[in-house]
Amino acid sequence: MAEGRPDLVLLHTAEVHVARFDEIAQRIAPKAALQHHIRPEWLALARKHGLTESLRAEFAEFVQAQPAPVLCTCTSLGPLADEAGAIRIDRPMMQEAARHGPPVAMAYCVESTCAPSMALLRECLEEAGHEPGIRAIEITEAWPAFEAGDEPAFTQAIARAIRLHLAAFPGTRAVVLAQASMSDAAPLLADTPPVVTSPESALRAALAS
Repeated sequence: MAEGRPDLVLLHTAEVHVARFDEIAQRIAPKAALQHHIRPEWLALARKHGLTESLRAEFAEFVQAQPAPVLCTCTSLGPLADEAGAIRIDRPMMQEAARHGPPVAMAYCVESTCAPSMALLRECLEEAGHEPGIRAIEITEAWPAFEAGDEPAFTQAIARAIRLHLAAFPGTRAVVLAQASMSDAAPLLADTPPVVTSPESALRAALAS
């Protein structure tokens, strides 16, 4: 954590994201001061109970107490970010995917991510003047590998599932990796239709806001 007032506060639900975003910031904005907060219990609550009123209140209170704009890096909590005036990690990514036009494949590894991500992607496609055309790729079986810290198994499972989907639906125009944790799978899919990820695009947008 940088001393003094940060340029941006990042709210994570997993410790692994700290290094991921620090690396991106060092590359694209080395003078930016980031402050990280980690709330794994909020994702656990969202997965178990949904976005309850008590979670909404706690999230909003956190955002209001921060000394700088807040970037929420958890897709499952995206609607709470919108409500509380925080920056939602997946919006720049979804806007980029919408520019490619439908059909768009959206891959996700946590069930609580699906509905808010689908809704945002649909909104962005409509704003871009497209009829929504989204196919979901559920890869929830890969999540235990992420929780166990087995990044190679996690990313390989994502890439494998997406390749199977693209073989079945060859007209896909773009692939969305709905969660920030999935972004390391993108290099394994360099020969497929465009794969869009959230960490760098969101950090750029947040630092420019």
